[in-house]
Amino acid sequence: MQGIVLSKNANLFTVESNGEIHKIHPSGKTKTSGIFVGDKVEFEENITKVLPRKNLLIRPPLANIDRLFIVISPSPKPDFILVDKLLIYCTLNDIFPVLVINKCDIAGEEFLSFITKNYKKIVKIIKISAKNGNIKEIEENIEGVCAMAGQSAVGKSSIINSIFKENLADTDTLSKRIERGKQTTRLVTLYKLRKGYLADTAGFSLLDLSYVTNLDYRELSAYYPDFLTARAKCKFRSCLHESGDCGVIRAVDENKISMLRYENYLRILEELKSARKY
Repeated sequence: MQGIVLSKNANLFTVESNGEIHKIHPSGKTKTSGIFVGDKVEFEENITKVLPRKNLLIRPPLANIDRLFIVISPSPKPDFILVDKLLIYCTLNDIFPVLVINKCDIAGEEFLSFITKNYKKIVKIIKISAKNGNIKEIEENIEGVCAMAGQSAVGKSSIINSIFKENLADTDTLSKRIERGKQTTRLVTLYKLRKGYLADTAGFSLLDLSYVTNLDYRELSAYYPDFLTARAKCKFRSCLHESGDCGVIRAVDENKISMLRYENYLRILEELKSARKY
């Protein structure tokens, strides 16, 4: 039989197969540490094999993610470098990203227009308000194995709790002094919804691309699809788009490429360069 791992508690796994739930242990040949929530497994009385994965997150521990909801809100102020890193991470790991604007009940038109202007051609955008229970659009976009990511205190846990109408995830609290959230690490469980599964974890709020990927800084611009046309107009094939006769810089000057996205690119480029030195 084959199934998907919904939860893990020490060496006891909850596996769903054809709508039925099984509580089983791994066989002696299958190491417990090598099985993650989201894994597709073969089993009889015990789990005998973990099937090949499409991707794997270590923190939170979750395998075979199909969709990642990148959550931002008017407060705290969005970290767009994190947004771009997560978009790059999704491309590298065959994950479909969705940019979720939460707290739309307090978001002004200027804020919403700014997000739309900079990201509408890059990623699917949905607008919700977990506080007001306006979460239908995110529910309709849950397909396959899904997880949340984004800064602390943007409302990831509130969204999860609103979807399931119970307190599955620990809610973040916003520090008024420094506008950074406090987050609690917990075990991951997948919960079945109509068209997929949602992990009851608020995901991660930081991402070091040099640590979680093998991305070479010289390849970074290839992961900015909005740079594609302009890159062809650079004088040198190895252009990093920092200076000189550069098609990307010209496109930024002509408002054909978002200044926000370009500045994020330069910041991430420097991070990847610095990491390569060590």
